[in-house]
Amino acid sequence: MSSRQGKAVLLNAPDTPAVVEDILVDPPGPNEVLVRIVASGVCHTDLTVKNLKGMGMPFPIVLGHEGAGYVEEVGEGVTHLAPGDPVVLAYRAPCEQCPACRRGDPRHCYVALRPKQRIHRKRDGALCSQVLRCGTFSTYTVVHAKAAIKMPTDMPLDKACLIACGVVTGVGATFNTTPVFAGSRVAVIGCGGVGLSVIQGAKLAHARQIIAIDINPTKLEWARKFGATHTVNARETDPVAVVRALTEDGYDGGVEFAFEATGIPSCIEQAVRMLAYGGTATTIGLPAATDSVTLNLGDMATGVYWNKAALRVCHAGDTLPSHDFPLLAQLYLQKQLNLDDMVTRIIGLEDVEDAFHEMETGNVIRSVIKLPV
Repeated sequence: MSSRQGKAVLLNAPDTPAVVEDILVDPPGPNEVLVRIVASGVCHTDLTVKNLKGMGMPFPIVLGHEGAGYVEEVGEGVTHLAPGDPVVLAYRAPCEQCPACRRGDPRHCYVALRPKQRIHRKRDGALCSQVLRCGTFSTYTVVHAKAAIKMPTDMPLDKACLIACGVVTGVGATFNTTPVFAGSRVAVIGCGGVGLSVIQGAKLAHARQIIAIDINPTKLEWARKFGATHTVNARETDPVAVVRALTEDGYDGGVEFAFEATGIPSCIEQAVRMLAYGGTATTIGLPAATDSVTLNLGDMATGVYWNKAALRVCHAGDTLPSHDFPLLAQLYLQKQLNLDDMVTRIIGLEDVEDAFHEMETGNVIRSVIKLPV
């Protein structure tokens, strides 16, 4: 088939605004699918790509990676999808060849499958990079077929798109990276979209105490709505002391699980100090290249050695999209996972720059781009 014409939000050069431009999209190649995007969440990673001058990707760049839509065309060798199928796009489709995949651990694949470049800037034919192999701030995109995860037909795609990154990262942290057990005590530092998803994951795992920590009162109100049993304003008090006091239970206090969803080094240090004996802290937020943390070893109450503390790293919820995306969709349809209240703004492609600004300065969980169905 011939190329399709569409529109996409492009970064054309470092230190320039994201702009909507006409694009041409080639047909999918072998093991690829062409998807018509109908919804895409605006994730902080897309803003990070812009702020870090493309994060090493060649310009122009199609932004967006938290997308959902309908398969329009399938490439040679694709048998599990057909035109018309509703899908959510994953940016971590396991490669099946790396050491992790070969030992049967695809959740820790580190060579994700990728499509060939199929998107061109119309005005000059330049090939476009796609953020995290997706490029969902677009009317059309091409992805590897194993990165397109089929959804139930009754799953609304403007909610399903959130599963692709923020939700699966937060819920996956509690299901996959550091499985929360029933009756445990959990602290969550940072109550943006990922932190709120951690709270939902802990609630689904039947944690008995979920303590949300943030410096923004609005986000702490959101945390209560999504399942937090206690909230702590870290601007007004010492969050470590408060968490340990809330969890004393006749011992020294502390939580079995502490999740950090900010990327701030001091918050990682706080998460470790919040732990009960034998507890695990999990860092989720994206750090800067020069970030480092200092962990005390010898303090009898909170030191890593005497408290037998563990620290884990969560990458995208250590997700296996083919399993986790349908599971989260089913939890939504069963009204156990709240995606509706995570959408705070509905926008168009032309509003992405404003959404980036709102993300940095306002109270927003997720802006979602909606395109005509």
